[in-house]
This record gives sequence, C-alpha cells and structure tokens, in this order.
Amino acid sequence: MNRVGFVYDAIFLKHETPAKHPESRDRLTAIIKVLRKSPIWDNLIQVKPRMASYEEIALVHSERYINRIRRLGTGYLDSDTYMSEHSLEASRYAVGAVIEAVECCKKGDFNRAFCAVRPPGHHAEVDAAMGFCIFNNVAIGACYAQKLGYKKVFIIDFDVHHGNGTQHAFEKDSTVYFFSTHQYPHYPGTGRNSERGKGPGEDLTYNAPMHAGAGDKEYSEVYQTILPPLVKTFSPDIILVSAGYDILRDDPLSAINVSQAGMKSIIHSILQCSSVPVVFALEGGYNLPALSEAVRGTLGEMLK
Repeated sequence: MNRVGFVYDAIFLKHETPAKHPESRDRLTAIIKVLRKSPIWDNLIQVKPRMASYEEIALVHSERYINRIRRLGTGYLDSDTYMSEHSLEASRYAVGAVIEAVECCKKGDFNRAFCAVRPPGHHAEVDAAMGFCIFNNVAIGACYAQKLGYKKVFIIDFDVHHGNGTQHAFEKDSTVYFFSTHQYPHYPGTGRNSERGKGPGEDLTYNAPMHAGAGDKEYSEVYQTILPPLVKTFSPDIILVSAGYDILRDDPLSAINVSQAGMKSIIHSILQCSSVPVVFALEGGYNLPALSEAVRGTLGEMLK
C-alpha cells in the first residue's frame, strides 16, 4: 500500500459564497463525511496546510493583483468569484496546502498527496481572479516545487473547464508541461488543440478538447494512449494534478459523461505514467454525491 498524504483544514469551510452558488462549503463537508465513513480514512496520512506567504503567491501573481485582493474585503472579483470575510485566509491556505504537500514529498514523507481545498485555482490568471478562483494553487505549487529542486514539472488538468490561468502562467516556460482535457466549446473559451505553447514553451502545452457528451471511451483513449508517452518524453521530476470532478455525468456545470469507473481509470492512468511524486489539488465538481464518491475512488487508487 502506498503512503498517501491528505491535506485538509476546516479553514476552507470559511470561504463563504452567496446562496445557491455552486462552489460552496458543502462540497468539502460532503467529501469529508464520505471519507470518514470509509476504511480509506485510517490509511491516509493527515496533513495540515500552512498559510502561504505573499512572497510565495507572487511566484505566479502580480504584486498589483495581490494588493488588490488584500484591500478588497468582501465582494465580487468577477461575475462569479466571490470574496467573503475569510476568503483571503482560506485562499492562502489553499496555496499552502499544495506547497505543504510538495514539501512532504521532497522530505520523503510520502510520494502521493491529495489536497482537499477551496477556493479552487486553475482559472486564476497572473493579475485577475476568474471562475471561482482567487489564487492559482497548482501553478504556485509548481513554481515552489522548482524552488525545492524539482526542475521539471508536469501539470495534468482534467477539470471540465480549461485551466486558462495555469496554461498562461507557463506557456512560455520550457520546464513546465501543461496537459489538459476539457469540454470545448465551453467556459472559459480557451483550450483549443492549436494552443501549444509559445517561444521556449512551444509544444509543451497539450490541449485535448472533448465534445459535449464525451465519456469513458473518449477519456480512456486520451489518458491511456496520448498522455503516457508525453510524460515519458518530458521526464518530469514531479506531477501536479488539477483534479476537477465536474467531468462526471450529472454534474450541473458540464455535459461530459464520465462514470465513476471511468474516473478511476483516469486516475489509474495518471498514476501509472511515472514513479515520481504526484500531488492532486481539488478544482471543480458540483454534484455532491458524485464528487464525494469520486474523491474516495481517487484516494483508493492512490493507496494501491
């Protein structure tokens, strides 16, 4: 059985969103409730995140943007990204969760970790909040990993929405590979297969757009056939995963039809790509029963 870290703190429940907002604290309470009832819970290494410093957040985000977030208080950052009284603190801990997981991997505490965090992060741009995301947890985690000595980072994003913020952060970077499957056309409108990176980062971005209605067969082809050779060729030192479970059938924000078995197959394929450390960070997923079961299934695969 693999040693798996589970990074979580109740601070993430204090990021409050307006009534009926899909990105609510109920997402995490549902996940934790299901996990605590599962035998998986006792096999996880419980890890508390630390609060990321503003210097660490500045590895990706501009000083102007960080200062704007610090001054705002409460209110909307864009049409659907909300700041409540404790959102800044929760956001810093969400970044810190990924950082903590990477540090633990570097120390050898475990080789796999799951960060159950909110707010999510992959839409957050260098100088803008977007799509429920305030700071880009995985992007900052990738930069921090490199500071620790993980020279080459491979990022996998299977959220139904394209991780525009993460792609843009590294599209000119020769040391970070960004791989994404996502519904297209769909929010946020980026993620065409022609987007392959720029300059030093050319051919180090791989987008695999999925049509509405795509399911296990289409995802299996990508994750079993296309992804493994890309990972092998790039030969990363660590893999970070933006884990968005809104690709599951019945999710209210998507038209993708991946089953729970298909989700486990995706996770299995990712884990089989390489023996380097793998850190997952929660992104989307808004059907609470499906989300909870998928996270349980993910951790089950990670423990094998």
